[in-house]
Amino acid sequence: MAGGEQKTSWPEVVGLPTKEAKEIILKDMPRADIVVLPVGSYVTHDLNLNRVRIFVDTVAQTPTVG
Repeated sequence: MAGGEQKTSWPEVVGLPTKEAKEIILKDMPRADIVVLPVGSYVTHDLNLNRVRIFVDTVAQTPTVG
């Protein structure tokens, strides 16, 4: 980013695995506090310039009892 501007969104990570998305975000913003949440989660509306929220909605494995 020119002029020292900080990136504020990452549309290119939509559809990627969470781990890969985190790696891409951390390349652009190494001090990011990345929080992974289920889609639809309630979140605070406070401004935290180091926080990046990733919302996920995919079940990766079959849920089992035990």
